[in-house]
Amino acid sequence: MEWEKLDEGELKRLAARVAALLEPGDVVVLSGEVGSGKTTFVRAAMHALGVRERVTSPTYQLARSYEGEMAGSSVTLNHLDLYRLEEIGSADVLELEDYLEPGAITFIEWADPALGSLEAPSLVELSHQGEGLRGVRITGPLEERLGGC
Repeated sequence: MEWEKLDEGELKRLAARVAALLEPGDVVVLSGEVGSGKTTFVRAAMHALGVRERVTSPTYQLARSYEGEMAGSSVTLNHLDLYRLEEIGSADVLELEDYLEPGAITFIEWADPALGSLEAPSLVELSHQGEGLRGVRITGPLEERLGGC
C-alpha cells in the first residue's frame, strides 16, 4: 500500500493506524534516506501503543526498549537503529535475538545488517516528496492487515 505527499501530522496518524494493527512478535523494518521520517513514524506508533516517555533514536546505543500497552496488557516495544553496524555477527555488542522475542514488537531502522535474521518482517519505506512531505509504502504482513481495514 502506498501513500503520497503526507505532511508530518498525516504521517503520525498513519503510524498510529499501523500501531493499532500490530501484534506481539511483529517486526517492522523502516527504510529511507536520512530525515525521511523513520524515527517520527516509530515515535508516533509507540505513543499510540501507550509509551508516555520520550522516544528518541537509538543511533548511538543501537537499541532501546519501552513498555507499552495492547488490549489492556503490557507489551515490550523495541526500537533498534543499526546504522552504525556493517553486519551482525557472533561478536557483536547487539544480541539481535534478545529483541525479537515473540511477545515483543520491534521496530528496526537501517536494518540491512539484520535482514537475513528476520522472519517475515513488515517493511515501511519512507521517501522525501517535497518540502515537509513524505511518501510511505508498506509491504508484508502489515499490508495485508491494512487491506482489511
